[in-house]
Amino acid sequence: MLRPLIIWGASGHAKVLREAVHAQGCNVVATFDNAAGTRPPFTDVPLFLGKHGFAVWQASRPESHAFAVVAIGGDHGRDRLELQEFMASKGVPPLTVVHPSAFVAVTALLGPGCQVLAQAAVCADAQLGAACIVNTSASVDHECVLGQGVHIAPGAHLAGCVEVGNFTLIAVGAVVLPRIRIGRDCIIGAGAVVTRNVPDNSVVYGNPARVVRNTLKNL
Repeated sequence: MLRPLIIWGASGHAKVLREAVHAQGCNVVATFDNAAGTRPPFTDVPLFLGKHGFAVWQASRPESHAFAVVAIGGDHGRDRLELQEFMASKGVPPLTVVHPSAFVAVTALLGPGCQVLAQAAVCADAQLGAACIVNTSASVDHECVLGQGVHIAPGAHLAGCVEVGNFTLIAVGAVVLPRIRIGRDCIIGAGAVVTRNVPDNSVVYGNPARVVRNTLKNL
């Protein structure tokens, strides 16, 4: 019997997750989004708006023991974790998603609600905090430690023993060399090559990557 699953976030990432969770025996029964006017990502699955919509769905749903995933990526890791924790507090726990084409080492540790997507790799003794995304064809090598809400975007690669702080985005195609420490709330730009440690709240670009501004200015 398929397990009922809800997806918060009605973007293209929801479509990616629906394909991935099918192999884990899950059936998507509802989607949610915070933005008024959002179009449903699926013609056969209802869309509800915000936490009020969640309450309406939960009050009327026939399903029991549903699970949840959050389809919000990019540099919104804090939002992803907060929504995951909200749904868990309402009795809908997070599902950890591993695409059937992905590799996760037996010694790797995945926190609640992590997503390891198509052709991605999480290698020996890596540790991922809650609500991390390792996106399409990305890799997290041996002994890396990722905080909560980290997003490793498509085609990005972390070499061994890299540390990444909470809510940091490693953007498409970026490369991080071994034993680098990247702080929390950082954005590592697309295609960047990170050769030195990166302090908290930094936006870095280039090869070699350099700090170009502070994320605190965007708050």
